[in-house]
Order: sequence, then C-alpha cells, then structure tokens
Amino acid sequence: MTLQTDPAEHSAQAAPEPGERPLGPALLRGFRLRCPGCGKGPMLHSYIKVRDTCPSCAEELLHHRADDGPAYLTILIVGHMVAPLLLVVFRIWRPEPLVLFAIFAVGCLALSLYLLPRLKGAVVAFQWARRMHGFGRQS
Repeated sequence: MTLQTDPAEHSAQAAPEPGERPLGPALLRGFRLRCPGCGKGPMLHSYIKVRDTCPSCAEELLHHRADDGPAYLTILIVGHMVAPLLLVVFRIWRPEPLVLFAIFAVGCLALSLYLLPRLKGAVVAFQWARRMHGFGRQS
C-alpha cells in the first residue's frame, strides 16, 4: 500500500516563499556596511548607529534588534583568534610579559574595533533576510 500525494501540494511546499530574501548576499552586504536590500546605500551613519532608512532605496532599517549580539560575536571571534596565537608566540619566542601584553592588547583592540560594526551590519542583514522584528511587512 503506497501513499499518494497531490503534486500541486508537493510543489507548494517546495516553492520558496514569495519575495524571499537571499541570506548569503544580504550577510555579505551587511558585513560590508551596506544596505542589505540594495547593497548601495550605507547602513550606518556613525560607528555603530544604524540609519532609520537606506538613502539609496528607502528600505526601512529601524526595525533591527541587534542589541548585544554583535558585541558577543566580536568577543567570541577575537578571543578564538588571539588566545592560540598568544600561546604560540609565548612558547616560541618567550617575550617579556609587558611586551607581550602591549602587542596583544593593541592587536585585540584593533581587531575588535574593525569587527564590531561589520558584525552589527551582518546581524541586521540576517534579521532583514529572515524578516525578523518587523522587517517582514515589506517586500
């Protein structure tokens, strides 16, 4: 005994949602600090302040709820990159502790300042692509 399914029902389940937004390009645009919709307009108008609307395509970006996510991701990435490097440098060259601290403190700070706005852009773009927090009302 086999179960028969209606082909129209199967195709409706497999078809993408109308107006579905591609995640990959949106994340890349967000990481580049561009509007996730058009990729042309700047997403931020200061270091980590998201614009209310895109100046290029008028996409509303005020719905985002990035909160602490970008900061957490920045700490996670920087920590996982710097900790093994710190161990390797200490084991191989044995620099003075103050020299080691100075070099790695500057490196951690620079990497954190570089990644934080880019990860915020990626989080906002993720929310836009998945139609989270009010982004779903628009096409």
